[in-house]
Amino acid sequence: MVREPAVSGQFYPGSKQLLLEELENLIPQNQEKVDAIGAVVPHAGYMYSGAIAGEVYARLTHRKTYVVISPNHTGYGSRFACSSEPWKTPLGNVEVDKDLLAAIMKNTSLLTEDPSAHLYEHSVEVQLPFIQQVSPDAKILPITVQRGAPEHLREVADAIALAVKESAGDVTVIASSDMTHYESRSSAEQKDKLAIQKVLDLDPEGLMEVVEARNISMCGYIPVALMLLYAQKMGATKSELIRYTDSGEVTGDTDQVVGYAGIIVS
Repeated sequence: MVREPAVSGQFYPGSKQLLLEELENLIPQNQEKVDAIGAVVPHAGYMYSGAIAGEVYARLTHRKTYVVISPNHTGYGSRFACSSEPWKTPLGNVEVDKDLLAAIMKNTSLLTEDPSAHLYEHSVEVQLPFIQQVSPDAKILPITVQRGAPEHLREVADAIALAVKESAGDVTVIASSDMTHYESRSSAEQKDKLAIQKVLDLDPEGLMEVVEARNISMCGYIPVALMLLYAQKMGATKSELIRYTDSGEVTGDTDQVVGYAGIIVS
């Protein structure tokens, strides 16, 4: 079985040649590399957030495996759902790191293999062409997350960290998330600054608290918190905002924007 693309030709070009041309335009060359433990990368259509995604991936040291943690927009499947089947994009198939997956699943019963959670979910898929472009031989480990109690997030983060340490894995964890949705630019920027600061402070609990207290419509704040919990276990000391922008830069509409942030944790 292969996970077929759900948003090819919609969020990104559906042909190999056009996709390669787009990626070449979106990923800047000769950037200083960061030995990243994790990163926050947006997942909107490439015309809206692809430039920020490209800037982040251009800075990441190449890895053998990318653990891509995404929100679950569809509601299908289990709360912490992984997938072991290859993922198809116009650039070819991306294999899942089954050894790392098995090691993580040994460490927690919360993570279950459930392809239904990934069937129509776009927020892992849109990351894959970037990964294929910057690390052509890399494998992935896709995980979708629905809302989870803090202790459950910590258990899954600990399970990933333990598996990576035991295997001496060459891994970066990508948290796939957009920021505030469909508010004015001024409102979105004000709210997103609060959430971004918590990521820069390496404060997963603070991120969850401020998002929930201020009703910030950051769709992937749980994946980002999970990534930060993992990063803490891996000894992270630094978080850098690569760029923040919103959809109004493309559409010209600043009354109803979606915010996008690219952040690298090392």
